[in-house]
Amino acid sequence: MNKIFEKGGKFYWLHSTVDAFETFLHVPGTVTRKGSHVRDAIDLKRILILVVIAAVPAALFGMWNVGYQHGLAVGDTSLNILGNWWYGFLKVLPLYLVSYIVGLGIEFASCQIRGEEVSEGYLVSGFFIPLIVPVDIPLWMLAVAVAFAVIFGKEVFGGTGMNIVNPAILTRAFLFFSYPNYMSGSNCWISYKPTEQLVDGFTGATPLALDGPAQYGTGFWDLFIGTVPGSVGETSVIAILLGAILLIWTGIASWKIMCAGILGALFVGGIGDLAGITTIPCYMQLLYGGFAFGIVFMATDPVTSAQTEAGKWIYGFLIGALCITVRLFNPGYAEGMMLAILLCNVFAPLIDHCVISAHLSRKAKKLKTA
Repeated sequence: MNKIFEKGGKFYWLHSTVDAFETFLHVPGTVTRKGSHVRDAIDLKRILILVVIAAVPAALFGMWNVGYQHGLAVGDTSLNILGNWWYGFLKVLPLYLVSYIVGLGIEFASCQIRGEEVSEGYLVSGFFIPLIVPVDIPLWMLAVAVAFAVIFGKEVFGGTGMNIVNPAILTRAFLFFSYPNYMSGSNCWISYKPTEQLVDGFTGATPLALDGPAQYGTGFWDLFIGTVPGSVGETSVIAILLGAILLIWTGIASWKIMCAGILGALFVGGIGDLAGITTIPCYMQLLYGGFAFGIVFMATDPVTSAQTEAGKWIYGFLIGALCITVRLFNPGYAEGMMLAILLCNVFAPLIDHCVISAHLSRKAKKLKTA
């Protein structure tokens, strides 16, 4: 870094901002060089960039699906891959600009005020936020929601690594409870202009808002591939699975949380199916809404998830079970993943505390009997 930005330099007050840009693509020179330590170039930025790369397939497919769903709405059923993707890219790009400009602006300002280095956590949150909101959400609403999530969900706790809830999920929750008309309804998931003539009988509701795939006209493969209405990055299960493979292979995300979440969803979904509460098979619940995206990218957030090995199983199982419970018993809110993750984020420290306490209690009993 230039000496004028170092301590004692003329522009030291910009140290945090300059350091953030300098270390974005370059390995910082502050790694351990001697002694009995593991010397590695991997740091938080590199880990978070891998998370972003894992979400790229879902983002790219989501952009194409935005254009594809728009075509269906106006009567164009062609699979114009490049044209549909370009249409979706132009619709999603403003969401990314708002997400990063507002979020990073607050992040940079907070770090400058505290005199700390700019944390990299928002690199991932800013990428996820446009993928979990309706494509036609008004930009000013998104800006307000991002500001609320970053300030009250992250910065007030001390920044990256200190927050108790996932900022991206908090952004969606703020939008859902503050502007429900823009987060639910028949057409909020489809991008089209009010002046465009829609096909007779067309509905833009997500499959969860209807009674199963038969009524909506979609089957397993439609949901698995992702050619259905929904949030930008949440529709394609196969694209999300590609990201999950990368995250598990690199050891960044916990496979235990993912597996436990699936087991929890299948358990409650199976009970609901057997009891006649729903006509949707339990395995289909894994394909609906934001379950796949949430369990892969949101529930596994290392900051807000459980840290103990047993706690990860409990934490993941509760998320899956709560998600399906909300879907089955709350007719006013068809999707339950957002609420399940937020609730379990809050209780993750308690889960770890109980697991550790139980472990210490067992060890104490063994010592007494030894």
